[in-house]
Amino acid sequence: MSAAGGDRGAEAVRDQVPGALPARPSADLPIGRPGGPPHERAPEGPTEPLAAVRSRGRPVPWAAIGRALLPAALFLGVRTVGIVVLAIVATRQGTRLADELGSWDGQWFLGLAQGGYDGVPIGLGDAYGHRSGETPLAFFPGYPASVAVVRFVTGLPLLPAALTATALAGVVAAYGVARLGELVPGGSRRVGLVLVVLFASTPMAVVFSMAYSEALFCAAAAWALVFLLRGQWVGAGLAAAAAGLVRPTAAALVAAVGLAALVAVVARRDGWRPWLGGPLAAAGLLAYLGYVASRTGSLTGWFALQQRGWDSRFDGGRATASFAAAALADGRSVMEVATVGILLGAVALLAVSVGQAVRGWMPWPLVAYSAVVLLMDVGSNGLMGSKARLLVPAFTLLLPPAVGLAKRRPGTRVSVLVAAVLVAAWFGAYALVDWPYAI
Repeated sequence: MSAAGGDRGAEAVRDQVPGALPARPSADLPIGRPGGPPHERAPEGPTEPLAAVRSRGRPVPWAAIGRALLPAALFLGVRTVGIVVLAIVATRQGTRLADELGSWDGQWFLGLAQGGYDGVPIGLGDAYGHRSGETPLAFFPGYPASVAVVRFVTGLPLLPAALTATALAGVVAAYGVARLGELVPGGSRRVGLVLVVLFASTPMAVVFSMAYSEALFCAAAAWALVFLLRGQWVGAGLAAAAAGLVRPTAAALVAAVGLAALVAVVARRDGWRPWLGGPLAAAGLLAYLGYVASRTGSLTGWFALQQRGWDSRFDGGRATASFAAAALADGRSVMEVATVGILLGAVALLAVSVGQAVRGWMPWPLVAYSAVVLLMDVGSNGLMGSKARLLVPAFTLLLPPAVGLAKRRPGTRVSVLVAAVLVAAWFGAYALVDWPYAI
């Protein structure tokens, strides 16, 4: 390899490895002779352009701050559009915005944040309106605990505390999603920012503005995957364990982190860290399932609660296929047809991701995570109106379109993203206010 080729290879590695050392100074800079007179010697510190030296007196580097805040600004901006559209639709239907933001499962999460598992307010029941002492155990504790913490620290009323917890978690998720867009092959800061907008405007992203647990789960999941791509096994395991206390969808993270750790162990890479990170990923999920088992007296106690209260069980996709066939044949509602379209779109995106992984364009742990999330959604029985919402954590499916959009002209990119934001805002508002079944 020529010297020039070696330099280019080193620069490519530095560009792709987070935390790599900066590139060596250019030969055009006035380095000077190490042993020469003072006016010819190389400066002791890093060489700065004259403009940077002249601007050093600025009190605050506003441009750098603006760049750092951009993922949060994009996420909150998209969600603001969604809330405005929801408020308009709710007003026209004669309901209150606050009531919509705390509705459905939000009532359970608020009740758990207020009274714990043994103090949930009377009146809350399962999908059939029934309630036993074990019914609250169907809901994981991570999000209600975060609401309780925010409420204690801020002194806010219950619902504002919940919405604050959701917003904070959504911002954390946005930064993790943006970082994922930078780390994948072909990724960049632009890809990361496009991915944030797509993430905040998925069809049921309205839950990122509600008293729901998806935002907190996605925050833990995104950073678990970021740590995984960086080879930070302990961080990946801890983030996945935290996700396991928020939603059962953490099983997808356990699969992704666990399989990647197994591959690293077999290849004898990274020493003891994958030995710890892999099992650690399952700790949160197993801990809560074990707690429910101890309360119910059955190892499958949580699954029994889900089946008894919400008719939710894994059936290999038979119920979903039957629902899809009936919805497409009868055209009974916009929501049902759209839900089928969303599921088919997710399957198509998974196929694209698999193809890119085969070509080395997509890290396979991200594809494994997407596949398990989709399998858990499509393969389970239960409330079909929840299918689109349960796909929200599969944000890794959005990586191929994010990479593609980032390469388009600015006008095309902005037009597509604005359309996605507006369609998602309408869909979320319709699903929450006009659709008569639980989301």
